[in-house]
Amino acid sequence: MTDDKYVKQLEDVIRKMLVPLRDIPLKIVIKSLSGYDILDFDKNYPADEQLLDCLIKALKNSMQSINNKGIQTMRPNEAGNAIESYVKYELTRLGCYADTPNTQSGRKKSSGYPDIIFKDLSGRYNYLECKTFNKKDLDSSLRTFYLSPSSDFKITDNAHHFLASFEMERRGFRFFVKGFKLLTLEKLNVDVKNEFNANNKELYKPENILFEYP
Repeated sequence: MTDDKYVKQLEDVIRKMLVPLRDIPLKIVIKSLSGYDILDFDKNYPADEQLLDCLIKALKNSMQSINNKGIQTMRPNEAGNAIESYVKYELTRLGCYADTPNTQSGRKKSSGYPDIIFKDLSGRYNYLECKTFNKKDLDSSLRTFYLSPSSDFKITDNAHHFLASFEMERRGFRFFVKGFKLLTLEKLNVDVKNEFNANNKELYKPENILFEYP
């Protein structure tokens, strides 16, 4: 094979890699990455009804606790991160013990999906992702849900998967909660968008630098 033909084949492969995959059920993604299932939520099933009640109470209590003094930060994403501790506390206080999930190797990991694991009153494990939203962006096509593959994934059980999203309002240097949405994710479809990246060691190699000061 000539060098030109080989390069052309590589270019074709890379071009195909960059075509996004769309509307993939999150259920299939989680099963493929972890080997575990997202369980269907049925609010007419007594245990699920009890679970929903606990979640709603915990989120309402979290909202009230946050709004007592607000979250002091200038960045919405930092306000979102701070919410997790309130939700964990309120879930645990209601008997639904909540914690940071362990990875499949057994270590606790705060970054990445999902944010919280909690055991409901029936003894079942559940996962909860916490986010924030701005009401004017709800109908936009901006990507706001992310899940990255990992060799040490944070899903270690068949479970319900929920997302709690808080509408935040900034007043000066503090954020307050205006409301929240609670979602179940077993019907969520996701897209895959490939990207190329480089770490700092590669980016700042001496041969790449034209000039630096001082």
